[in-house]
Amino acid sequence: MGKLDGRVVIVTGAARGQGEQEARLFTAEGARVVLADVLDDRGEALAKELGQSYVHLDVGREADWAAAVAAAKQAYGSVDGLVNNAGILRFNALVDTPLDEFMNVVQVNQVGCFLGIKTVAPEIAAAGGGTIVNTASYTALTGMAAVGTYATTKHAILGLTRVAAIELASEKVRVNAMCPGAIDTPMSNPAQLDPDADAEEMSRALDGVYRKLVPLGRIGKPEEVARLALFLTCDDSSYITGQPFVIDGGWLAGVTVI
Repeated sequence: MGKLDGRVVIVTGAARGQGEQEARLFTAEGARVVLADVLDDRGEALAKELGQSYVHLDVGREADWAAAVAAAKQAYGSVDGLVNNAGILRFNALVDTPLDEFMNVVQVNQVGCFLGIKTVAPEIAAAGGGTIVNTASYTALTGMAAVGTYATTKHAILGLTRVAAIELASEKVRVNAMCPGAIDTPMSNPAQLDPDADAEEMSRALDGVYRKLVPLGRIGKPEEVARLALFLTCDDSSYITGQPFVIDGGWLAGVTVI
């Protein structure tokens, strides 16, 4: 018996990285998962492998959200959960950040999370209640040079999480946020996207860097974030809402900036 038996969960950014591992784990725990992404070929292949549904979703477009919910309901009848995982990262000093770049990150990370809550929460409430898990970051709890736009959006996600938790509690919808540190995904390890690169060698190099910065001595794994998402989605966290959960190997316990 799985922890998510009978649950219908939409996972955004599900084609790779943390979203992929969340889709895999949720499937293993009995959920019917709607994988959502803009990487259609990869997302469709993964959904086929898992025996699940795939939908194209640009999280910054309200019409795409409406279509994704309609597809989920057509496939499974209802929606019980959402993992707002999709996000992008750009490196730049604040004073060197073009407005277009700033707004692009805001549109995906912050607006995408808002639209997910706005569109999916009423469906979860109509199904009798459920969960929303928003992906923030450890940069939502501190400052970090060169990722100011990203950190800004992740701070905003914590605000959205807390307000949504208060407003949706009466509808039996719990809303929490994950705050991952450095995780070995294509976002932090672009070598994973280059077929000519040695992604494992890059992972070892990143481990060498983070061994000096992170108390647990290594970069995190997307599977570890997926297990936190599972906890916040299943009944094990039934009395928890409106909270940020840091999963960073102890980074914020000591070092706060690079």
